[in-house]
Amino acid sequence: MNAPNPWSARADLAQRSLDHFFGTAEPQLLDNTYPVGDNSTFNYWWLAHVIDVRLDAFARTGDPRWLAAARATSANLRGRNGGSLFNDYFDDMLWYALALERLARATGRTEPLDDARAIWDHVVEHGWNDTHGASVAWRKQQLHYKNTPANGPFVILSARLYDHDPRPEYLERGRTAFDWITATLVGPDGFVEDGINREGDGRVDTQWRFTYNQGLYIGAAVALDAVRPEPELVDRAVRTATTALRELAPDGIVGSEGGGGDEGLFKGVLYRYLGMLLDRLGPTAPASGPLVEFVRTSTDRLWQTAQRDGHLLAGDDWRHPAQPPVFYSTQLSAIMALELRAAVEARR
Repeated sequence: MNAPNPWSARADLAQRSLDHFFGTAEPQLLDNTYPVGDNSTFNYWWLAHVIDVRLDAFARTGDPRWLAAARATSANLRGRNGGSLFNDYFDDMLWYALALERLARATGRTEPLDDARAIWDHVVEHGWNDTHGASVAWRKQQLHYKNTPANGPFVILSARLYDHDPRPEYLERGRTAFDWITATLVGPDGFVEDGINREGDGRVDTQWRFTYNQGLYIGAAVALDAVRPEPELVDRAVRTATTALRELAPDGIVGSEGGGGDEGLFKGVLYRYLGMLLDRLGPTAPASGPLVEFVRTSTDRLWQTAQRDGHLLAGDDWRHPAQPPVFYSTQLSAIMALELRAAVEARR
């Protein structure tokens, strides 16, 4: 009999600690910070990732309570958004659509998948244009501004919807958006820049070197490969992953990427899609070794620094204990990392 995987228990602890430190009554559901501070901001896209991490726990354990938590979070997001799926930010909506697609797979229900399709259609209708090349804008008020945070999840969603229903438009639009990211924002070494034309001057924002852009490009390449296999796509994902770790985690740990709240979620996106790349490569692939080493090194340090009174509270830099106030976006990144560590160790 195999010994229990201790990282599964640690992922469970991180999941429960989200509620311990941030949980509150509906309709808020989760306080934006610990200790509780300003709850006036409705963080739509953070809640989309809460759905995702609860689905991670359900996939790992089969415990229906995690699936119930994912469904409750989806209902909370929709209710706080006035009953609507839509807002002004195309990346926000696409994150929710990705979570809804997973929710449909987990529950076997058609409604979440229909909602994910409705978001895809809405994004194409209102956000797709030819400025600086055919692709998705960031938000309705800046249709000239294009970036990886909008186009990356659009590619992933397009591929997943194509897997459900092989409408040519899903694959054509998804591949067009991927090729746009590659041509516009990816350097020769695979590093992915954030966006272009934010200020209407055609410049690329090279000063924003964020982990989630790397994760999104990795995820987009793997998602396209899953529905239309192409060795070059996997090669691109590996190149970006290798460069991302060299540039953003030279000592094996990603530091703080800012203190505004949203940035706390960035590294979680990298971990999620590194996990999908590892699934695609398999444990014996030469490229898997350095990626697994990164996951282990960083989560070892996270486990050492984040324990607090029998729970887990992550800071933005896992080299050090959390310094409140802590945003729950930061806790979500820690959960994603520990869920990936649990999956890595389960494959041994």
